[in-house]
Amino acid sequence: MSTTILIVDDDPVQRRLAEAMVRRLGFDAKVAESGEEGLAVLRSGEPIDVVLLDLVMPGGLDGLAVMAEMRKSGVDTPIIVQTSNGSIDAVVTAMRAGATDFVVKPAGAERLQVSIKNALKVDQLEEEVRRMRRRASGSLSFKDLSSRSPDMERVIRLAERSAKSNIPVLIEGESGVGKEVLARAIQGSGDRRGKAFVTVNCGAIPDNLVESTLFGHEKGAFTGATERHMGKFVEASGGTLFLDEIGELPLDAQVKLLRALQEGEVDPVGAKRSVRVDIRLISATNRSLLDLVKQGRFREDLYYRLNVFPMTLPPLRARREDIPDLVRSFCARFAAEEGKRVRAITPEAMALLSRYGWPGNVRQLENALFRAVVLADGDELTVAEFPQIAAQVEGFDVRIPAAPSQPMLQAGIPEPVREIVRVEVRDPHAMTLVTEETGEMKPMDALEAEIIRFALQYYRGRMSEVSRRLGIGRSTLYRKLKDLGLDGDDKADEAAA
Repeated sequence: MSTTILIVDDDPVQRRLAEAMVRRLGFDAKVAESGEEGLAVLRSGEPIDVVLLDLVMPGGLDGLAVMAEMRKSGVDTPIIVQTSNGSIDAVVTAMRAGATDFVVKPAGAERLQVSIKNALKVDQLEEEVRRMRRRASGSLSFKDLSSRSPDMERVIRLAERSAKSNIPVLIEGESGVGKEVLARAIQGSGDRRGKAFVTVNCGAIPDNLVESTLFGHEKGAFTGATERHMGKFVEASGGTLFLDEIGELPLDAQVKLLRALQEGEVDPVGAKRSVRVDIRLISATNRSLLDLVKQGRFREDLYYRLNVFPMTLPPLRARREDIPDLVRSFCARFAAEEGKRVRAITPEAMALLSRYGWPGNVRQLENALFRAVVLADGDELTVAEFPQIAAQVEGFDVRIPAAPSQPMLQAGIPEPVREIVRVEVRDPHAMTLVTEETGEMKPMDALEAEIIRFALQYYRGRMSEVSRRLGIGRSTLYRKLKDLGLDGDDKADEAAA
C-alpha cells in the first residue's frame, strides 16, 4: 500500500497544488479544509503516514493548535509545516511544537519530496526504537503488530481475546512468519505484562538434555552437573514460557511435560522434592501436530492439552499488503544500525519485493533488507540491491551465477557488483572476456574450456541442463570433459530429479 499524505490547508488553490504535487511524487493524498477536519481524520485511525500542515489557518484551530491537540491525543504522525511566513521565529516555534520539517509556500517538488522522505525515515526509526524497547521490557502490544491484511487482522483479534486469560495458546505457521512476536504481544497485553518471557527452542535441545533444560537439575545429578540449574519452567515462573517448535520434543520428554502442565510443578533431575511453578504457556510449531499424532510421533493427550486455543499465522505471501510497511521498518532500523544514509526504496524495488513469494516469510524479508542496506551505495534501495530476489521474479533481468568466473575478474567488474550479471552486456570492456591480456583473441579451445567450466558451475553440475543449454549432445559433453580433465556424472541430475 502506498504512503498517504494528509494535506491540511484552508486555501483551496494551495490545497489543490499540494495534492497534485504529492500525487505526482508517487504518494496517495487526502485533504482537509480546516484544522478541525484534519484532526478528525487523524483521530479516526485512518492510516496517515505524514501530515502536511498549514501553520496559519482561520477558525478555532491553526497549525500550532492542531499539533497541540495531536500530542494530547497521542497521535505521533510526523508533521511537515508549510506557511508563507519563512521567518526564523516561525521555524523555531513550529519545531518546538513538534514539527519534523518546515517548508515555505510555494514549496518546490524536489524540496517537498526530500521533506516527506526525511519525515518517513525519522518516524520509522523512532517507531522501531520504541518497538525494540517494548520488546525488551516485555510490554510489546498488538499495536506493534498493525497489519493491512484481513487474514492477519483476524489472527490479531483472536490473539487479543486470548491475552485476557491464562489459557494455553498454540500458534501454528510456517517458519519465519513471526510466531514469537505474536507470543510476546499476547504476553505484553495481558496480566503478565513486564514479567519474564522465556523462550525454548525444543528442536535445538539435545535429547539427553531436554529434561535438565526444561525442569532443571541439582548439583552432581549427573556427569558434568557441576552446579545447580533451575530450568526454564522455574525461570519463567510468574511470567510466560514460550515453547517453540514443540513438535520436535522427544516422546519421553512429552510425558514429563504433560505432567508439569497438569500438576503445575516440575521435578528437577536429582532433586528430592517437586517445585511449584506458575507459568503462562504459549506453544508454537511449523508442522501439523495432528499429523504428528497420527504418525505416533506426538502424544495425543499432550496435543489436547496444548491445543486449547489454536491460531494460525498466515505466510507473508498471503498478506502482501504488509510488505511495504515491513520493508520501511527494516530499512530504517538497519540503516541506523549500519550507519548508512538509506532513506527510501524505489518503487521498482518495492514492486519486486511485493511480487516475490518469500518462502522464508518475514525472517527472509528481514535478512534481504539487511543485506541490501549493507550493499547500498546511495540513499535509495534499488533492484540492484536484491539480485537473488530479482533472478526469481519474472520481468526483472538480474541473473546470479553460482560464483564469479575468471573472465569477470579480468573484465575489472568491481567487487560489490560482481555477483550481478545483466542479461544484455553492452559495455565495450566486455571484449576482454574473449581476449588475452596481450589484447589478442583467445584460441577457440581456451574459450570452449572456459564456457564448459562456467556452465558446470552455473548449473551446479546438472549434466542434462548443461548439455541442453550449450546445444551439444551428452556424449560429446562427456568426451570434452574427459579431454579437459573434469569429472562428469549423473549424481546432480539424479538429485534434481
